[in-house]
This record gives sequence, C-alpha cells and structure tokens, in this order.
Amino acid sequence: MQDDPPPPAAVVGSVEPYSVPVVVEDYDPAWPVLFQAERDTIRRALGATALTVEHVGSTSVPGLPAKPVIDVLLLVPDSSDEGAYLPALEEAGYTLRIREPDWLEHRVLYRRLEDGSPHNVNVHVFSPGRADAEVARMRMFRDWLRAHADDRELYAATKQELATRRWRYVQDYADAKSEVVEAILARAGAPAAP
Repeated sequence: MQDDPPPPAAVVGSVEPYSVPVVVEDYDPAWPVLFQAERDTIRRALGATALTVEHVGSTSVPGLPAKPVIDVLLLVPDSSDEGAYLPALEEAGYTLRIREPDWLEHRVLYRRLEDGSPHNVNVHVFSPGRADAEVARMRMFRDWLRAHADDRELYAATKQELATRRWRYVQDYADAKSEVVEAILARAGAPAAP
C-alpha cells in the first residue's frame, strides 16, 4: 500500500484512515431532538452571531437511513472571522476540523462520541452573501428528499449499498454519493455547485 497522501490544506489536525465500516442506520426519530439540543447550545454560545441554525443532511429527513451524525448549518456574519465565533463554540465543546478559505470560507466544527460528546455532530459554518448558492443547495436537497419518496428511496439505497464497502477515508464514501446527489439536485432545480 502506498504512503498516505499529506492531509489536505483544509483539514485542521491529522487525517486518520477510516478503520471501521461506514454505518448507515435506520431513521431515528431522536435525531431532530438531538439537533434541537445542538441548536440551543450554539445559540447560547453565539447569541445574535448565529444568524441561522438549521438541521441539514440525512438525519434531517424523516424516514431516511443515515450515518448517525447530526449535520448543522450555521450562518454567521463572516465565517472567515473565526475570532467572532470560534472561541465560543470551542468553549461549548466543538472542535474546528476543516478550514476552507478557498471554498466559500467554509468551516466545519464537530463533536464526537470518542471525545465524550453524547452524539456525533458536524457544524457547517458559512456566511450570507458568500455562500448563498451552496446554502440553497443544502436546503433544497433536504426539502426535496422530505417531499419526494422516490428520490428518498434512491438515495437510501445508494447509501446502504456504499456502506457495504470498505473506505480508506470517510470522505471517499461521501464522494461516492456525488453522482446520485447531483442527479437529485438537478431534478429539484438546484443551481450548479459553486
């Protein structure tokens, strides 16, 4: 096996191979409740700096199997101004994991079970104006799957089939879903990816 490539510049910390299978679980009605707890934690930490805190990703779609990770969309006035929000979120228990200044100034913070969190969470941080098209795509994908059982079932089958494979990195699993995601977004009328 070849040596691992160096971590992408966007990753904060080291990139560890994903040594366990991807687990896609049946929909859990507790996921919206877990999101509400995250939303409350983020709002307490940031106050008015948290312009929007929404549940996105597969756990936000009733009936859709998912990896048990609560994905949160957080809009702040300027995601590149980490000093305005990062210390408060770190104090609340989140860890900065991805910094993408070249892609919409996107940031990802997380909390993980193995670090003592009660559940796994990804917080995607964007800014209005700079990331409007990507935020629209995230919302459109969620809302389309909530309303269209055929595409929800297609996406579920794709995720479940991909979960039977072994992935070196979890991002490889995510990338493998891209073709289906883009096809669904096209049917939903989403703008092209930024």
